[in-house]
Amino acid sequence: MSVMRKSTVNARAAAKDATHERIVSVAARAIRRSGYDGTGVADIMKEAGLTHGAFYSHFASREAMLAEAASKACAESAAAAAEVMAKESPGNALASMLGAYLSRAHVENAELGCPLAALGSETSRQAPEVRRVATRHIKEMIDLVARQSPDWGRPSAHEEALVTLSSMVGALLLARAVDDASLSDSLREAALKHLLPAAH
Repeated sequence: MSVMRKSTVNARAAAKDATHERIVSVAARAIRRSGYDGTGVADIMKEAGLTHGAFYSHFASREAMLAEAASKACAESAAAAAEVMAKESPGNALASMLGAYLSRAHVENAELGCPLAALGSETSRQAPEVRRVATRHIKEMIDLVARQSPDWGRPSAHEEALVTLSSMVGALLLARAVDDASLSDSLREAALKHLLPAAH
């Protein structure tokens, strides 16, 4: 009897975890698509196929959900960058990652892309837990870029990575901001041309 009860409890816990993960995944796409301020609890729950009332059995607050969504978006972005780099030889890894990051496909798919470019200007106005997630991701990306440098371990590699990350995020943000496709392409291509020498 107690085995059956334990198995029911475990099944309920697993179902709740799966639902929680679904909400976070929906929110991670939504914040990149609509921004933090454009992402409402009711919309997220509806898109996840749940009632608004179920929200508080998963999160203490909207800010807690946003922090988890930001963390998921950052993890997805870092994993995508690492995956692109892992397919290349060490000498070509950074160039390949920059090419994927500064591609037209990335410009056009904000909801699945880099949360730094999608949310950068809003992040400074968010709750501390959301900013903490963004800060951690920025540090991880700086480290990922710096590790590709032949000067890895020296201050120059870290400084070069700071400039590379700032340039790639800024170029993507501006390429998405303009309503002129030709200018958007020029912003991406100029940044890529400027950053590629640093990739070798």
